[in-house]
Amino acid sequence: MTEDTKNEHAEEGFERQDLTATAVFGFLLSLALGGVIVYFVIWGVYHFMDARQREHQPELSPLVKQVETDTRIVSPDEIKKFPQPRLERNERTEIKDFRLKEEQLLNSYGWVDEKAEVVRIPIERAMQLVAQRGLPTTPKAGTAPPSEVGVVTQAAKRSDTSGESSQPKSQPPK
Repeated sequence: MTEDTKNEHAEEGFERQDLTATAVFGFLLSLALGGVIVYFVIWGVYHFMDARQREHQPELSPLVKQVETDTRIVSPDEIKKFPQPRLERNERTEIKDFRLKEEQLLNSYGWVDEKAEVVRIPIERAMQLVAQRGLPTTPKAGTAPPSEVGVVTQAAKRSDTSGESSQPKSQPPK
């Protein structure tokens, strides 16, 4: 038998033995209906269990005041009573306030410890001072650090310009 004769006998289109569209839609409808039924069964079980628990609650003493309060609402005074660390109520505003305080500390003058006379300066100014003066270093082993008196005297001589204005500087020969 040749290939042409086989194709003449084959039907055109899709196989009729597969699932039909009505079977697929029927399955999806039964799945949705089953989900709704399970939802209402679970809802009923929870309400039944809640009612049963309320019935079996022991009676409160008549000396106890019965106050209906919502424990989820917390006043600011109660928050301060609660120990650290506390949960954040609004992360964005709290981090904004924290960053604002940090920026103010970094960019302002103020006392760190007034008794010890320790002050705070803006970070930009501190960087300028470090660039001008450099960082303190330790002397090499075996060398004595210069005395403060000698350093001050040398700095004063270098900064004294009173004698230079009256005497013109000589130019080196060309």
